[in-house]
Amino acid sequence: MKTPRAFTAVLATETNTFSPIRVDIHAFKASLLARPGEHPETPTLCSAVITVGRRFAKDNGWDLVEGTAAWADPAGLVSRQTYEGLRDEILDQIETGGPFDAIVLGLHGAMVAEGYDDPEGDFLERVRDVVGAEVPIVATLDPHSHLTQRRVSMANALIAFKEFPHTDFVDRAEDAWRIARETVAGDVKPVISVFDPKMIDVFPTSTQPMRGFVDDMIRREAETPGILSLSVIHGFLAGDVPEMGTKVIAVTDNDPALGASVARDLGTALFELRGKVRSKEHSPAEALDRALEFEGAPVTIADMWDNPGGGTAGDATVLLREAIDRKLDSIAFGSIWDPVAVQLCHAAGEGATMQLRFGAKSAPNTGSPIDAEVQVIRNIRNAEQRFGDSIVPVGDASLVKLGGIEVILNSTRAQCFDTTLFTGFGIDPGQRKILVVKSTNHFYRSFALVSPLILYCSAGLAYPTDPRITPYKKAPRDIWPILDRASPEQAASAGE
Repeated sequence: MKTPRAFTAVLATETNTFSPIRVDIHAFKASLLARPGEHPETPTLCSAVITVGRRFAKDNGWDLVEGTAAWADPAGLVSRQTYEGLRDEILDQIETGGPFDAIVLGLHGAMVAEGYDDPEGDFLERVRDVVGAEVPIVATLDPHSHLTQRRVSMANALIAFKEFPHTDFVDRAEDAWRIARETVAGDVKPVISVFDPKMIDVFPTSTQPMRGFVDDMIRREAETPGILSLSVIHGFLAGDVPEMGTKVIAVTDNDPALGASVARDLGTALFELRGKVRSKEHSPAEALDRALEFEGAPVTIADMWDNPGGGTAGDATVLLREAIDRKLDSIAFGSIWDPVAVQLCHAAGEGATMQLRFGAKSAPNTGSPIDAEVQVIRNIRNAEQRFGDSIVPVGDASLVKLGGIEVILNSTRAQCFDTTLFTGFGIDPGQRKILVVKSTNHFYRSFALVSPLILYCSAGLAYPTDPRITPYKKAPRDIWPILDRASPEQAASAGE
């Protein structure tokens, strides 16, 4: 019996089209750029298909060819040269290394490059041209992405992370390889069905009502014969592209009628949750007031919209300025992106006291730079934090202290995923009254283990949070809340 051969690779980033921070090949090198034979044993969000694929191939007797793995932390537009270069590199690996019985790819789904509103659709179409119509193409996606018809028509199965925070990225990679195996064996014929509820929102699954929605989706996936996978594409507010918005995916075993029915049921239920799922957002003053009044510790405050995971710089100082003006102590910030300030701290050395200007250098409406006398507490080369099974680079970094306030400065943009960001610098989270993190919700699982109160703060205007006033040029105008409609069907008819 012929040994099946599979190819896997990763081409992923999330593009905030409103971000001034452009992405080139150096951004991929700073996060993850591993050529064949170089990929680490630990996965990133989008590269789990490779580490899971290794285990799958060993357990199932498949030959696995690993292509390039490229992941850049979210930012602005990807340069045309960088996207096309990485795309063609992987395409060449498929063409020269084939033939293959299956292709399993790790994508994000919200990349936008110069000249390409839909790079993933372009990439999948070119992969299909190389491998032909009969070879199954399976891809994983981040739910904060854009589901285009082009991608659906080129892939056999698309599988998005179900959780936000995305704690299930390894599980979804396992789903991808399971579907690939069953397809190659002839046991299933995956077909993708999509329902568009004509909306966009923020869907944290760590709390109700989305927790119940996802649990029900998982139950239906497990209990409904013929369903291979169910996913919700949340959409990405900061991506100004023609097919931006929320979508529901059902992958069935050659049963498009079943897929359409289940996707519609889930999409209609999701539409009924519009405006009810987003976390309560406090102003900086309100967040600090509540934290100071609370008797337990530590209180975690999420500076939720200055989130490098959404393509912002992560250098806003609005919350920090409020804390400085109040002369707070026992409060730690993780982190503020400022490569120049980090370089100066490393030059000064641990224990030094120095005048330092840091933060608020990348975009308007994110506060003003902080000018202060600081003490350099800790300098770390190539600092890291964890996120589940992943190791996330933070770059060269420094911990500085001004009065009773501690601030982690980092040189590689990264949101705060885990308490290890603090413990790596010798900060015991349980010994601080307040922790401030740059993250929308990925921090939640780790910090909920140590923090009895978690608050979400909207500080400044680093990110486009309200679609009704965001100056989109390409995004659809017939989706809620841009256009208020009582049902997906009414919204759909309005757009026809």
